[in-house]
Amino acid sequence: MILFGSSVSPFVRKVLAFAAEAGIELEHRAIGLNSDDAEFNRASPFRKIPALLDGDFALADSSAIVHYLDALRPDSDLIPSEPRAKGRCVWWDEWADTLLFACGGKMFFNRIVAPRFLGRDGDSEVADNAERDELPPLLDYLEREIPPSGFLVEDRLTLADIAVASPFANFDYMEVDIARWPKVKTYVAALLARPSFAGQIAADKAFFVKLAARS
Repeated sequence: MILFGSSVSPFVRKVLAFAAEAGIELEHRAIGLNSDDAEFNRASPFRKIPALLDGDFALADSSAIVHYLDALRPDSDLIPSEPRAKGRCVWWDEWADTLLFACGGKMFFNRIVAPRFLGRDGDSEVADNAERDELPPLLDYLEREIPPSGFLVEDRLTLADIAVASPFANFDYMEVDIARWPKVKTYVAALLARPSFAGQIAADKAFFVKLAARS
């Protein structure tokens, strides 16, 4: 199976971490949105990342991909089968993809992507407003919801934790201070230190160091 997309993307990072935790081996091709790779364009006709190619089967969208991987390896139990737990797991995945990423994406695009990858200034006002106005209510909510176990659903690692933790690596690249939310800070640090995340994050940080040295 081939997964297309840079792990700088929280969506790609989520799939890579999910696959690692499920014991599924993926060939990772870290390509960008404008790649002319024929296999990528077959897997993702609208050039969305991540995209998966499994033989003659193609699929795009991170949530669709993780549900496909879960169906291949249901014994991993990363998506619960109990109805309420399953619903909560899907909720957290959606929360991370739509609310947390929407906020973080405004910050990351304007502070990192535009100046470093597109060669133009980002809109600092949009990024600053997102960090000041949108991010705190999201972290307030997460701070309240983290159980003593340190896992969001069934007191064990699930897709919920993988999805929620994924965008925080991008906050770290921007040195966003989350000290006001101590439970969130501890929760995120523990998850991103797992081998399923740590290796890819270290590689991405090394990439940013090289990029900064060339600029």
